Amino acid sequence: MRMQFWKAAVEDIYRDKPPNQPVSNELWRVVRKHRLTKRWMSRIITERENDLDDRAYRNLQELESYAENTQSSLLYLLLESLGVKDVHADHAASHIGKAHGIVTCLRATPHHSARRRVYLPMDICMLHGASQEDIIRGSREQNVRDVVYDIASQAHVHLQHARSFGPSIPAAATPAFLHTVVLEDYLQRVRKVDFDIFHPSLQKRNPLLPIQLYLRSWKKTY
Repeated sequence: MRMQFWKAAVEDIYRDKPPNQPVSNELWRVVRKHRLTKRWMSRIITERENDLDDRAYRNLQELESYAENTQSSLLYLLLESLGVKDVHADHAASHIGKAHGIVTCLRATPHHSARRRVYLPMDICMLHGASQEDIIRGSREQNVRDVVYDIASQAHVHLQHARSFGPSIPAAATPAFLHTVVLEDYLQRVRKVDFDIFHPSLQKRNPLLPIQLYLRSWKKTY
């Protein structure tokens, strides 16, 4: 019902008849001001709706597709809000969105496993002989670490690709990409604990993140 509401809301917003609801009204103002593309909003809702069946991803490509349709679509909207229309920025947004989706899946694993849910790509788990029960009981054995290594490595590759476009991207796009600092921080910390995704240190906040974000913002890099 919630997804149906937002599908209808987006249609009404683009007909200049937003529902009398605070978020819808603000979204309507932003759409009018920045001429945001309807396709990106609809794609986010559709992908969220498709993900309601609450199952593990069959493979890493399926996780990347979900991330592209949700996180990357949101970044495309942010770029439009910043007035950036640049093919290199779009390519970077695609890779950053995928990295964001992969890191989110990893970070949420301890939370989900405590509720007997596993969303890590099944093909990688099978490759290393890690069962869902291993993940649910919070195994810190090497086979689970190997699964995390493979998944985290893919997120790192996406971040590297995104940053390779840096010299060609307008400075105005930087604010949309600053959360790469948070993604990189998590990947570095999980590497330091030898990809033990259940290590207690990964559940703590990094107090230096605000400073790192400020420096990247000041340098206009991501």
